[in-house]
Amino acid sequence: MAMGSLRPSPLVEQATERLRAEITGGQWPVGTRLPGETTLAADLGVGRSTVREALRALAGAGLVKTRQGAGVFVIATRPVEDWPTRLRRAALADIYEVRMVLEVQAARMAAERRTPDDLAALDAALAARTAAAPAGGAAFIDADIALHTAVVDAAHNPVLSDLFAEFVPALREGLIDLLDLVDVRSHDAEHGAAAHAGLVAAVTAGDPETAEQVLRDELGVTLAHVRRR
Repeated sequence: MAMGSLRPSPLVEQATERLRAEITGGQWPVGTRLPGETTLAADLGVGRSTVREALRALAGAGLVKTRQGAGVFVIATRPVEDWPTRLRRAALADIYEVRMVLEVQAARMAAERRTPDDLAALDAALAARTAAAPAGGAAFIDADIALHTAVVDAAHNPVLSDLFAEFVPALREGLIDLLDLVDVRSHDAEHGAAAHAGLVAAVTAGDPETAEQVLRDELGVTLAHVRRR
């Protein structure tokens, strides 16, 4: 199948995109054995090393797989998206529901495991959130997320902290957009100040039940706004 020579530079990226288009467009269905490197190089007008790098990139995207002694075969017609990419494409309501699952349990754990350093970090994050609330906007969202991150970190589960960190970029973008669409002050002039102070107080007091309930209620209010937008 002749595909036409490519323009110079960056050849690997162009070769990858051309082959990706052939696969995702259905020209090479799942199970198809791709032409050999020499044939692909001639069709694309590039060297075999360029084809080899392009095939490696396609393998990394989950589209092809090399079978020793048999060749390169198409194993999927849609690339595998990494987790950050999937989160960027996800609906904010879906992200928020998962956030609730993670954070509510994290709040319980934080109340049971917090250390003096955690309490100092929580107090500082709460003060920063309170100071940022009047201005609103991205600065307030950043301060709010920083407080919630401090609660998650106080649970002392590094996997949980890493998982929450994966959500932060998509969560931040979605919440900033939500502020632009919803008049938060008309619903809560204090931007949840009482709820967040109550959360920190419950964690400080070592009260997991109250910490869980306060956070569940507070996140539930925002989720309701998200679902209505």
